[in-house]
Amino acid sequence: MDVENLSEPPPILDVVATVPGAPQIHEHAEAMTILVTLPPGSPGAPPHRHSGPAYGYVVKGEIVFELEGEPARVVKAGEAFWEPGGDVIHYQDGNHLAGAESQFVVTMFCVPGQPMLVPVSAAELEERRDRRAPR
Repeated sequence: MDVENLSEPPPILDVVATVPGAPQIHEHAEAMTILVTLPPGSPGAPPHRHSGPAYGYVVKGEIVFELEGEPARVVKAGEAFWEPGGDVIHYQDGNHLAGAESQFVVTMFCVPGQPMLVPVSAAELEERRDRRAPR
């Protein structure tokens, strides 16, 4: 594209987030992008895992995001998040707002033939309690 000869201004590209040392994806990974809409106060999905890495962007509102070993944090509209997938438990992705809807878009790189989201049992949560960051 010859930017110097455009009659309209060129697009503006802003880096929202980068992931240094991002994990490898499965050789035959299936990429899946979903839009998640959380009603006001929704706790989101129960604790779970993904078979591969996931990269997300909050479109509207605020979500509480917590991965195993990391403290819970609030991710606001216009901010991104990621998780490595695999054995790491994703504890929270709920709506941080009690009075408004929140939405995020996430792209996951799933291992073929495995579910996108695998819930973690209460027994395993108890076994791995020491891996969860203090709250």
